Amino acid sequence: MSIFKTTRRVAVGLVAAAAATFAIKAEAAGHGIDLEGKTVEWIIPFSETGGSAKWANFYAPLLSEALPGQPTVVVKFMPGAGSTKGANFFQEQQYNDGTLIFGSSGSTQFPFLLGDPRVRYNYSDWNVVLASGTGGVAYLTPELAAKMDGMNAAPLQGEDFIYGNQGATRLDLVPTLAWEMLGLNVESVMGIKGRGDGRLMFERGEANIDYQTSSSYLSGVTPLVEAGTAVPMMTWGALDDAGNIVRDPTFPDIPTFKEVCEATEGCETSGEKWDAWKAFFIAGFPAQKMVFLPAGASNDAIVTYTKAFEDVKARADFAEISGKRLGKYPQMTGDAAKTAMESATNVSAEAKDFIVNWLQEKYGVSLN
Repeated sequence: MSIFKTTRRVAVGLVAAAAATFAIKAEAAGHGIDLEGKTVEWIIPFSETGGSAKWANFYAPLLSEALPGQPTVVVKFMPGAGSTKGANFFQEQQYNDGTLIFGSSGSTQFPFLLGDPRVRYNYSDWNVVLASGTGGVAYLTPELAAKMDGMNAAPLQGEDFIYGNQGATRLDLVPTLAWEMLGLNVESVMGIKGRGDGRLMFERGEANIDYQTSSSYLSGVTPLVEAGTAVPMMTWGALDDAGNIVRDPTFPDIPTFKEVCEATEGCETSGEKWDAWKAFFIAGFPAQKMVFLPAGASNDAIVTYTKAFEDVKARADFAEISGKRLGKYPQMTGDAAKTAMESATNVSAEAKDFIVNWLQEKYGVSLN
């Protein structure tokens, strides 16, 4: 049985749910919460340089306008321990007055999926009110990019690469496994606090291969591409309604990893390694970032935040401004967000076992 069969089924449900329109409104007069004069603290468990920071900073002022009473929404960065520090802190909080929310990312979801011993949080205890899809783009120095033969990465197999890695169990396992499948010799410099720090390593010449999620690529890497100091290599792709990997709608001119793999001798788009890669890609990107209220949140609070994000999405200018800052991906609320969370926090036992063994062999990381 394909080890992403279950994950693929969930992902197809995610795509279908995201296609629907959910008009979430306060159920009756008096339902909902009023946040006038209050400050909403939005915890992001990463540094201020990465994609999660750009995502939260994009949404924060729009959310402030949409919430009842127009509270101040402040993004608080709490990096550490591969993002588990901030997530563990949030797990310990109980709902009070609706002034605390949390922003998760794939790099928070993966340690949870893999049973990382640092994890003391459980997504089932939280209340999702927004799920944001995204993509990712890998890029090279111009000198290395010039050695590729179209989409064929085989000419790069004799080169030495340096990559700034946030951590073995983080979202970085998607690019590092992809590069290994292509036969590339990529040495990871471990422990950077955010993907923005990886980009800075690339800019300083300390790394020659990197990847960024779409929001960070649009703002931080596109200027490098325009200046001729970086060249896109591939995206991770997107999912169509049947669960197939297709070109990323934000970067339709850049080939997907699947296309590059198919063009590179020795890289296979079938078998247990490919299945594991695809399972974690699905868990990490189509619903990569999510907003949660803490355990014990009232239905009034959930309705209030859900409606606020619905109102943000309904803005006449939302498609334009979000496309420029975040890329062209689903922004999901209501049942679609719940389906997205299921996809992002579940992988098959076979996919998990493969990745756990791979992490042990590649990095000496023991999760058993």
